[in-house]
Amino acid sequence: MSLRQTFAPILDFVYPPRCPACGDGIAGGSPSGDDAFCAECWGKLQLPGQPWCTTCHHPFGADHFGADAHCARCLADAPVHDGIVAATIYGEVSRDMVLHFKHGGRIALAGPMGRTIAARIGDRAQSDAIVVPVPLHRWRLWKRGYNQSAMLGKVIARSLNLEFSPDLLVRSKPTPSLGGLDPKERREALKGAIQCNPRKADGIRGRDVILVDDVMTSGATSDACVRVLKKAGSKSVVIACYARVLHAQPVPKSETPETERPRASA
Repeated sequence: MSLRQTFAPILDFVYPPRCPACGDGIAGGSPSGDDAFCAECWGKLQLPGQPWCTTCHHPFGADHFGADAHCARCLADAPVHDGIVAATIYGEVSRDMVLHFKHGGRIALAGPMGRTIAARIGDRAQSDAIVVPVPLHRWRLWKRGYNQSAMLGKVIARSLNLEFSPDLLVRSKPTPSLGGLDPKERREALKGAIQCNPRKADGIRGRDVILVDDVMTSGATSDACVRVLKKAGSKSVVIACYARVLHAQPVPKSETPETERPRASA
């Protein structure tokens, strides 16, 4: 029995484990100590699953079958990425997790969120794959104090024993909030904003890349990153995120992950 397991009952008594989403106390911790949701939040958590689009893994309805089926978006416009791995579907619980982590300063959530993403990736990651986070502009990084995607990427790389390159991509100019913009406006706002670090470019030639973001809404930012990575010579780019907004899942401008702020929790 490990030292942590020996003292776990005492620690749970002094510092009762709490649900990472709502903050309510829970009966007992998970093996990792901070990954367990309360029963109510676990019941509300939406997890992606099959059947799904063979290209982007967008879940289909229960009545949609076919191992090689493609969603309407991929059929109309072939994606630049090589697949999307989402830990959860953007909903009430995952929204609270993302917002508390991204805007609430709860950086300890990087552990459970990153491990959940890593579990979804599993053995699909090649042994020589490199983990790369979506970059923040230095002004936003200074204001927030951390890049939430980089923190998730570090946990994912450690969990899967992969190389982590936090500064391979750079955001060379600030971009406005993309919430409420149409696809054309989003592409225009991101034009030339993301570049490959010239000191790191040679390290990704011919290699598979796992591009990490906290939440994927329209995909405009991640697509811009994918184009830069592939132009630099990467073999493939799979997008990995904690929460994914589905195509048919409307999110009002005032409630987008880019603009919303976390609600108070216990």
